[in-house]
Amino acid sequence: MKKYIVLLLIVMASCKSKSPNSGSDTKEAYSRYVKMDFKEVNSAKKNRAYDLGKRLLETCNTSKFKSFSKDEATESVIKNATVEKISKTCQKIIMRNGKFIDLQLSEVIHDVETDDYLFKYKIQYEKKYFERELNVTINKDGKVAAMNTKELAKKPM
Repeated sequence: MKKYIVLLLIVMASCKSKSPNSGSDTKEAYSRYVKMDFKEVNSAKKNRAYDLGKRLLETCNTSKFKSFSKDEATESVIKNATVEKISKTCQKIIMRNGKFIDLQLSEVIHDVETDDYLFKYKIQYEKKYFERELNVTINKDGKVAAMNTKELAKKPM
């Protein structure tokens, strides 16, 4: 008889029902990076990103680079944007893509924690064989915190 009682208690303990899930315990999904509509972005930051990105890429066409001021960019960007580095990069890009034509804004991403904005531009070149993208990061002070270009992967037909 003791065996049946112990067995019954074990079965009862294992069949314990779960506590009901109330809606207050659920957490909202938090995303650090938010894709934004172009109209929602501050026009001063949008214009700063476009102007400085275009100025950097037009250097490839004219071979004359006007360095960034402390009001336009952070110290690290000013230090890294040297004439030697830019001309070396421009030679590779011109050989592969031809002359720079214009930039087209494709995406804006807001970093909620640092209040930075990442502007992604599609770069238009003479030769259409390869697609490139310019990424310009504007910090909360309105200065360029980072600039880089990358070649986009070809999309299969």
